[in-house]
Amino acid sequence: MINVKTGAERLTAAFIRAREQGSHAVIPYITAGDPSLEETVAITHALVAGGADVVEWGVPFSDPLADGVTIQRSSQRSLAGGTTSRRVLEAVRTLRGQGCDVPLALLVYGNILWRYGVEAFLQDAVEAGVDGLIVPDIPTEEGASFAAAARKIGIAWIPLVAPTSPSRRIAQITAAGTGFVYCVSVTGVTGARSELPPGLADFLQRVRGETSLPLAVGFGVSRPDQARAIVHDAGADGVIVGSALVRTLEEAPSAQARQQEATRFIREIKAAV
Repeated sequence: MINVKTGAERLTAAFIRAREQGSHAVIPYITAGDPSLEETVAITHALVAGGADVVEWGVPFSDPLADGVTIQRSSQRSLAGGTTSRRVLEAVRTLRGQGCDVPLALLVYGNILWRYGVEAFLQDAVEAGVDGLIVPDIPTEEGASFAAAARKIGIAWIPLVAPTSPSRRIAQITAAGTGFVYCVSVTGVTGARSELPPGLADFLQRVRGETSLPLAVGFGVSRPDQARAIVHDAGADGVIVGSALVRTLEEAPSAQARQQEATRFIREIKAAV
């Protein structure tokens, strides 16, 4: 039995549980507040019903660095509906109050943290029930104090590494991180792609040589066969699926259909890994 106390430990434990069950971790991404925060909570329950091991919410931001067109559209819809970082944390509290205990990570941009106040955001996020943060636009050097504060308070500071990162840089980035490593599969922004990039297995092997944290691959994962190849051929511990899921939800005609599609989509990915 794993004694889990911090968000970082909860996230790492999710990968361990998946492996013990003969599977790999599946991490769906949805944009918080698209089409509403109430639906975000309901869709999260549906994702968990489909087999999600961890869920990632994107905190909508007007000037995203890493998001492709599909997620940009979802963020614009969310912002137009009045979503704020404080309301997102309130929705996390609602989710936890409804009994959902699957680890939850937030993708949040640096300006949101600075505007809110870094320590205040970390404290409020932990109290709401957030397990980890993914911050794509703060370099390791500038984020060292943030990572230290996150570690102290018990929330994971999830590092991102790219195929272009040299091994020395990977070691530096992952040393400051906790929970798991977000391995960006391509050079570019998020978005569903028809083919996986060549050299993914070599990239993951390089990352594996610099850290003991679990490795999850995101950016461009859209189909069950791609998810299967990422874990079984390339050797990842988990997959992150965002744009393809967000597009599926965007095209669903009703709240009920969105929940049904969320469960179906993740169930198919989970069966593949």
